[in-house]
Amino acid sequence: MDFKQFNLHPKVQAGVEAVGYQTPTPIQLQAIPTVIAGQDVLGLAQTGTGKTAAFGLPMLHRLVEGSRGQVRALVLAPTRELAEQINESLTALAQQTRLKSITVYGGVNINTQIKKLREGADIVVACPGRLLDHISQGTIDLSKVEVLVLDEADQMFDMGFLPDVRKILRVLPGKRQNLMFSATMPDDIRRLAHEILCRPVTVQVSRTAPAATVSHALYPVGQHLKTPLLFELLKHTDTESVLIFTKTKHRAKRVGEQLEKAGYKATSLQGNLSQNRRQAALDGFRDGTYQIMVATDIAARGIDVSLISHVINYDIPDTPEAYTHRIGRTGRAAKTGDAFTLVTGEDEAMVKSIERVLGSKIERRRVEGFDYTVPPPKKDAEFARAPREPQRKKQPAAATQGKPAEAKSAQGAGRPAQPGSSRGPGASRPGGSRQQAGQRQGGNRPAGASAGAGEGQRAGAQRPGNQAARRSGR
Repeated sequence: MDFKQFNLHPKVQAGVEAVGYQTPTPIQLQAIPTVIAGQDVLGLAQTGTGKTAAFGLPMLHRLVEGSRGQVRALVLAPTRELAEQINESLTALAQQTRLKSITVYGGVNINTQIKKLREGADIVVACPGRLLDHISQGTIDLSKVEVLVLDEADQMFDMGFLPDVRKILRVLPGKRQNLMFSATMPDDIRRLAHEILCRPVTVQVSRTAPAATVSHALYPVGQHLKTPLLFELLKHTDTESVLIFTKTKHRAKRVGEQLEKAGYKATSLQGNLSQNRRQAALDGFRDGTYQIMVATDIAARGIDVSLISHVINYDIPDTPEAYTHRIGRTGRAAKTGDAFTLVTGEDEAMVKSIERVLGSKIERRRVEGFDYTVPPPKKDAEFARAPREPQRKKQPAAATQGKPAEAKSAQGAGRPAQPGSSRGPGASRPGGSRQQAGQRQGGNRPAGASAGAGEGQRAGAQRPGNQAARRSGR
């Protein structure tokens, strides 16, 4: 079987041949004829199964004949990385069609996107938040949309984008073709599918189980020995490109730095990076500049590198679905891959959940020659943040009024004595204690001013320029 059986438009077929696609994947075999027929589709398939071409090829086939320069297809994606990945695939497949695809997402200059939209685009691949910005500013026209694609719908739900998606749906034409793809089908996604899909055809591939081309292994280890064991694994494993997942941005950065210091061509991808640095890290990983990338789950569905040989879970993910998406980065397009997971005693419950999804127990391994008996340090400071300096609580001025003399003298302890200032417990301040206290705390108060004025002065009411500043700030 090859792609010619779909009878795609010759210009679209030319794109297929240009990128080197030969045999359709199972999701493509099921989805492409249905989408070409104009039906709505609900696709259940994990990442790495060829979903982009499954909706992209029939979409290009539909758009290649018709007007140009208007947004006729909209693809919604949960992350910038996935949006860029989809856009790159569509652009490659559409190279002979003259159809133009652009991305719209946050974290970059919106004016550049506005300029591209004004120049004319046939396909927009967008993240919901930034797309809503364009809608509210009137810088995008979605009235001509013929095809809507929701990719990775379950992750959009996990990231809280469903309210935004519903707002976007309200501005789209009622008559359109809808395609939804998701790795899992929680109740909220099922309800959304019922809302937007009209008599959909369901195409399903391998449910939530990871790709059969991936082999799995667990490496039990103490938390304090994870980094040394990671180095040992990399030293004794024949790898091409390695993707390492951590739970937090801080760990991703630290592990990446440690690998780089050890001489590895390594980089990290995490949310604290600017969009330009994130893109540079991705490009470097794709072209081989970096052999190892350390990432948080933000990259789990946004990296399309066909030669990733190993995925290593430095930290076990929070759900079996997240495990599926992480290791879906290897074993892609019928290639084989390995998934290694470093686990501690606290991870056993999640290990059992993952094994239930896999339908079998995962092999436990030990690295020969590695010293597992090294005791943990008194305090594991590898990922500890620098302690904050303690903040002294300031007592309000009112709290010191009316205190016994002993308390007042205790507060003044340690201050140099002033001549003539020693008074007995019952001594009074000359000139009226309230007035002098107000002068000391609030500045120079006229002798006849009231106590209320002193309160204002303590708050800075009579400082030069304060009234003018307040008037200008109203």
